Amino acid sequence: MFTGIIEELGTVDRADSARLRILCRRVLEDMQAGASIAVSGVCLTVAGFDAASFSADVSPETLRASNLGDLGHGSPVNLERALSPSGRLGGHLVQGHIDGTGEFLALDALGDDNWWLKIRIPREFERYVVAKGSIAIDGISLTVASLEQDVLAAAIIPVTWRETALRSRRAGDRVNLECDILAKYVEKLLGARPDTRPALTIDRLRELGY
Repeated sequence: MFTGIIEELGTVDRADSARLRILCRRVLEDMQAGASIAVSGVCLTVAGFDAASFSADVSPETLRASNLGDLGHGSPVNLERALSPSGRLGGHLVQGHIDGTGEFLALDALGDDNWWLKIRIPREFERYVVAKGSIAIDGISLTVASLEQDVLAAAIIPVTWRETALRSRRAGDRVNLECDILAKYVEKLLGARPDTRPALTIDRLRELGY
């Protein structure tokens, strides 16, 4: 489990069809083989490490569902270690299980190093996204500022701009998306209710102000 609070910006040293090697420093402080690391939002298992990097295997399903297959030598990646029992939950509960990818549209300057991020999300994700709700984009816990059809917007504060890979993104890039797990559980529970009344759907909850 993660929080979506990025600890470090790592750099891909080697990427092939089966394994990533990532240069980093801070997340190595208490590293051990088998540890979980979120790499741009994707939970990976550490297969090996040294004083300056760690390696992780990447499955075909992970390559299909995420943007890790787009990475090459020198690509920046957001890194976060798994949440410890004594840690603070600064963002929101993030599993590192990517739902799919969205399209980076723009990161427009608002002044004073604040930015306005726009992402096009798949239509099937819209039901899980609400204004003022949470979403993880490339592993970053963000608050949804607006959702107009399939375009999501979020405000990016200076520290997020400085310390994540967002500033390296270009229009058309794929970004990893993980929707709030609570929305998925609500949908599952509502769909399983043996009730003859009209179904209480995610859209209906939105209309009621939830």
